Amino acid sequence: MSLINKLKECVKDVPDFPRPGILFKDIMPVFRNANLVHDTCNEMVQEIKKLNRGSVDAIVGIEARGFLLGPIMAQILGVPFVAVRKKGKLPRDCVSVKYEKEYGFDEFEMQMDSLKENENVVIVDDLLATGGTLDAAKQLCSKLNAKVIAHCVIFELEFLNGREKLKDTDVVSLVKY
Repeated sequence: MSLINKLKECVKDVPDFPRPGILFKDIMPVFRNANLVHDTCNEMVQEIKKLNRGSVDAIVGIEARGFLLGPIMAQILGVPFVAVRKKGKLPRDCVSVKYEKEYGFDEFEMQMDSLKENENVVIVDDLLATGGTLDAAKQLCSKLNAKVIAHCVIFELEFLNGREKLKDTDVVSLVKY
């Protein structure tokens, strides 16, 4: 069975979550299979390399599921992992950005010294929906003068047109719905 089919097989549909009318894609069962997670991270790294956007200097992971994928990808690439967290979760000086997501508004932060100027970074999360979360992470990287060379997700909900918000940056997604 292909990697894509294995991933699709793991996803569980949850109707009316987190509110009526939403069909939530629960990806947490993917993480019950260590080999599948390893293969998924390897595949995402290979897809990033195929973009030929130059070397990757850091992987930026978005709270919370980007924390499950990002460190593994960073280890494969031999580069640092940088965390994007919700406001108030990081000590020391931070840059922040407010953004709109699927179900309301939120705010992210990144430590001021987490990226160096002109570093090439890849932003990692589990899912691309409307693009608000990935765009917010990109804005944080831009505030630190780093260059986002790609966004990388396992799953993409194409019907929400999230790529439109990210149109000036490559997007790697393995499974599209």
